Amino acid sequence: MEPRQLADYVDGLLEAHAFRDYAPNGLQVEGTRPVRRLVSGVTACQALLDAAVERDADAVLVHHGYFWKNEDARVTGMKAQRLRTLLGRGMSVLAYHLPLDAHPRLGNNACLARDLGLTVTDTFDTGTDRPLGMVGEPSEPLALSAFTDRVAGALGREPVTVAGGSHAIRRLAWCSGGGQGFIDHVATLGVDLYLSGEISEPTVHTARECGLHYVAAGHHATERGGARALGEHLAERFDLEHVFVDIDSPA
Repeated sequence: MEPRQLADYVDGLLEAHAFRDYAPNGLQVEGTRPVRRLVSGVTACQALLDAAVERDADAVLVHHGYFWKNEDARVTGMKAQRLRTLLGRGMSVLAYHLPLDAHPRLGNNACLARDLGLTVTDTFDTGTDRPLGMVGEPSEPLALSAFTDRVAGALGREPVTVAGGSHAIRRLAWCSGGGQGFIDHVATLGVDLYLSGEISEPTVHTARECGLHYVAAGHHATERGGARALGEHLAERFDLEHVFVDIDSPA
């Protein structure tokens, strides 16, 4: 199928039009090749593009794409090299940022719930056009150490953990990526733990003083799920070849 046809389908599926975002969602680079072979990944970095070239991919599907608000618009250096790689091969880039955090089945936060064995009971306001964060429960109360072991096993890295007390986890909230900034609001929700990707210095004190466990499981690690799930969905629906390529990041 043509790149624009594929993007039109995903735009509708994720309701991309409903989000005011930090970068354009959808078809960011329109290649010349019909899409039969799709590579998905978290970020459209040069390493992912090189992996797509090795696999003779027609398009790349990512969560973190290009043309971010307030970035330098000039096509030089790293940006020029990425675009040379794409345009020289006729490859397309489709990128979905907030829409891929929020989708209730294919989104990053929905995938975290699945991977961590959580039942989603609600969402919480993140000040965006649609709520990104989720609230839910494990199947049984968990000690903090047992929960962080589960996170490490599911995401393949040891999270940074701040204990907000000695209480067990019966109800928790989560928001992938850079969602640590929502911790003040989450502290009012009556949950035992908040999980996100990143941690900043004030987050530590907020968690301790509000009696809220905080787990920073990695921006990249918490956002692997959406691009992979969306790629698998597209492959099944449109009979495409698809592979998810994980370009590891410690962030």
